[in-house]
Amino acid sequence: MKNDVKPIRTRKDYDAVLRQVELLWGARAGTPDGDRLDVLATLVDAYEAAQFPIDPPDPIEAIKFRMEQQGLTRKDLEPLIGTRTRVAEVLNRRRNLSIAMIRRLHQRLGIPAEVLILPTRKQRAA
Repeated sequence: MKNDVKPIRTRKDYDAVLRQVELLWGARAGTPDGDRLDVLATLVDAYEAAQFPIDPPDPIEAIKFRMEQQGLTRKDLEPLIGTRTRVAEVLNRRRNLSIAMIRRLHQRLGIPAEVLILPTRKQRAA
């Protein structure tokens, strides 16, 4: 295996580095192979972030996902969001989350506040 490490600029470079990572997978930290794996993994991460960006999560989808994970109903959200009507308005994207709602959803459901403060997909499109 070569000791020269270069930036990943093309898909061909990317595929070659992935093959090297596969060969080094499981190398012990602090060894030459482990150090090389760390460097190559960092390069792959940077390339993937630039080439395959991920849209930020939608706050409403995050709430619905957490509801599904925890088996919650809309009624379970009432102490966090407000009345039944208010919950429906939020989940149907007709009302924005307030700061108080964001705090309660974050504290009680563990949804990251930085996700909840993002604009919804509907707001981004407008």
